[in-house]
Amino acid sequence: MGEWTTLKAADGHELAAWKSVGPEPLAGLVVAQEIFGVNEHIRRVTDRYASLGFAVVAPALFDRAEKGVELDYGDADVARGRELRGRFSWDLSLHDLRAAAESVRFAGRVGVIGYCWGGSMAWRAAAKNPVDAAVCYYGAQIVDYPAEKPKCPTLLIFGDEDSSIPPETIAAVRSAHPAVETEIYPGPHGFACDMRAAYRPEAARAAFARSFAFLARHLRGTP
Repeated sequence: MGEWTTLKAADGHELAAWKSVGPEPLAGLVVAQEIFGVNEHIRRVTDRYASLGFAVVAPALFDRAEKGVELDYGDADVARGRELRGRFSWDLSLHDLRAAAESVRFAGRVGVIGYCWGGSMAWRAAAKNPVDAAVCYYGAQIVDYPAEKPKCPTLLIFGDEDSSIPPETIAAVRSAHPAVETEIYPGPHGFACDMRAAYRPEAARAAFARSFAFLARHLRGTP
């Protein structure tokens, strides 16, 4: 359904992006990748939201380090993704997310949804970029930015078996940001990805329904 396109950030950096536009979209949506690049899973997420009436784009944030990165979910891929993630300033990723948002703003209000590292970047975009709603799946680095507070409606989604985000971390985030909606589902880190061993189908379906309803309400005015 989607296709590759090219975006240009404010600093002149050009990056690839997977863009998928549904028929007569009523809002825009940016998908922030995991540490595995804009791989098959992220492209399918993008296409799925497009089929539900969004203009959706997933920017290749790793293009700042290396072009064309697409990883699987094995241990070597995890190590490679973490290495790539450390090769550039995450502040530059905010430029890329902003460029992505502008590319779908023709559809109306624009939200951002992110997974894993992208969940943390979606949180930062909610605080720093002009977006209208944010959904952040298991963003382990959210707690590392205590001074950054979302300026738009924000939903956080966690798994209750996620060793990288223990209960005390979730409690600290909730305490610091009482206006932010938080949901906890049964499962480990990555429970919403059907390409990972961590996949939990029922929790993934429930989290998707919650995410879609949240985005539809804040971006399209759907009750």
